[in-house]
Amino acid sequence: MMVEDGLRAAQHHEGRLTDQIPLHEWITASLFRTVDSISKRLNSGLSILATTGSTAPFVGLFGTVWGIYNALIQISLAGQASLDKTAGPIGEALIMTAIGLFVAVPAVWGYNWLLGRNKDIIEKLRYFASDLHAYLVSGARVESGPLPTAASRTPAAAPAAAVTRK
Repeated sequence: MMVEDGLRAAQHHEGRLTDQIPLHEWITASLFRTVDSISKRLNSGLSILATTGSTAPFVGLFGTVWGIYNALIQISLAGQASLDKTAGPIGEALIMTAIGLFVAVPAVWGYNWLLGRNKDIIEKLRYFASDLHAYLVSGARVESGPLPTAASRTPAAAPAAAVTRK
């Protein structure tokens, strides 16, 4: 998709916009829009996951409070607070907190994992967009290896690599 958008931008520029916008700026803007579009699609469902992870413990806590409230009302109606009358309803109420945490913890772990993965993907997309930009502007592949040093450019450094046989 990114290559197609870059090629389309380069072809569109040749026909109509040569006097107004330089080629490198036109391609840069096109590739930037493409990276933004991909980034938005990668991050589209993360807000639901983040909301679930942050609100689930509170929903569980609300269920616990509601259950304990109902247990206390039942105890007051019965007129006595024995262990067998309080343990069951309060235990059921505490299960709500466990369910809230059971939902929240995996949601937060998943959110953090997806967020980190998306950052890596977007970083690689930006590197690719930069390489593609260089190719579309210059017309040749731009090497991204280490820069040559002064010693490697001189002919005196070559004898170390070439061994003559006697």
